[in-house]
Amino acid sequence: MTSPDEVGAVPRPRLSTLDAVMIIVGIVIGGGIFALPSTIAGLAGSPGWMWAAWAGGAALTLAGALCYAEMAAAFPHAGGDYHFLTRAYGRDVSFFFGWARVSVILTGSIAMLAYVCGDYLARVAGLGAHSPAIYAALVIVALTVVNALGLRESARMQNVLTAIEVAGVLLVIVAGLMIGGPAPAAAPAAPAADGGMPAMFGLALVFVLFTFGGWNEAAYISAEVRGGQRAILRVLVISIGVLALVYGLFVLALVTGLGFEGLKASKAVGADVLLAALGPAGETLIAALVAMAALTSINATMIVGARSNYALGQDWPLLSFMSRWHGRRNTPVVALLVQSGIALLLVAFAAVEQGGVKTMVEFTAPVFWGFLVLVGIGLFVLRARYAHVARPFRVPLYPVLPLAFVATCGYLFYSSVTYAQSQGAVRISFYVMGAGLVAWLVARLRANRVAV
Repeated sequence: MTSPDEVGAVPRPRLSTLDAVMIIVGIVIGGGIFALPSTIAGLAGSPGWMWAAWAGGAALTLAGALCYAEMAAAFPHAGGDYHFLTRAYGRDVSFFFGWARVSVILTGSIAMLAYVCGDYLARVAGLGAHSPAIYAALVIVALTVVNALGLRESARMQNVLTAIEVAGVLLVIVAGLMIGGPAPAAAPAAPAADGGMPAMFGLALVFVLFTFGGWNEAAYISAEVRGGQRAILRVLVISIGVLALVYGLFVLALVTGLGFEGLKASKAVGADVLLAALGPAGETLIAALVAMAALTSINATMIVGARSNYALGQDWPLLSFMSRWHGRRNTPVVALLVQSGIALLLVAFAAVEQGGVKTMVEFTAPVFWGFLVLVGIGLFVLRARYAHVARPFRVPLYPVLPLAFVATCGYLFYSSVTYAQSQGAVRISFYVMGAGLVAWLVARLRANRVAV
């Protein structure tokens, strides 16, 4: 009798639509929605342009999701956009994207979010000078154990965490809507000019898109959602609809509770609203909510990140140790352990070098957005190269929506490069890809020897 964990096991549809939506919503709702609304309001300059930025960000996110839905429906695979890049350009190009994900993009995000949890836990019960790092490591280990038990366990955990997280956001919404706005000023300085687009509107849109970041990870579970090949379309549309609704209500509550000028001036919007509504207890509650958001994002990121490692291991003999799929658990356990091991190393690095993980994640953004431009262009390449492949879903308004997605990613790539250059740290992106070049050369030599 063969073992369900044999090497030949492959991903199977085990996730419900609700499971998949909870994973995506859990990834997306993170620190951004608590930190960036005031920045977006300040850059937009007026309520009208602020709402235009939020609406535009939601629309562009939906355009990108529809592009992903076409590719994921036609080519469902645990490799997600790594698999799309492989299909469109070959595995040599996609290797660098997979390398960036496994080395710092996802593992760095896990480490940074674990530090957020660690900071809050350290305030409750300190464990010495390195309390945040110790708690961060414990969080990573605990969630790794849950995910290693199997997809069913990790999905159930994700459903609970996301439900608590969304309930917390809804609490802020209710508090903001109930407390009402601040007393009106005696004489407003000057009426807001909604007529002309503000000079910083493009940057406001960038920050809105950042708060929606992570929806593309749905592609990594496209082969595991029940309901056929169009199921991933349903997951993406529902997820973005939920996010747009929650974000819209959240910003409305902030404007109602703090006023537009108060929103622009706020340094911690959620804390300010709950402080006004609940007093000092509100500050404690928002701290717990931010920690819960970080925990939710870590678990969801572990689920999708392990699958990209698995796909990388399938394509390259040097990394084949990550290519085993455990059928009974329906998860790539070795790929998960590799991901968590790197995240723990980054936590240790951050404990020595303050801000190290945060800096690495922020300044690898040009790598991420550069590859997303290639994914968008890849939709056109895949239509031409695999015209014979059935497409259960096709992007409407083709080629307008795909071009809008490519242009958006291109602008974000340009903005991230400009920001990295302004901080004098664009070299970190080159370090990551330089190390990837060395790894690719070794992997290519190994693959050639295996082929011979």
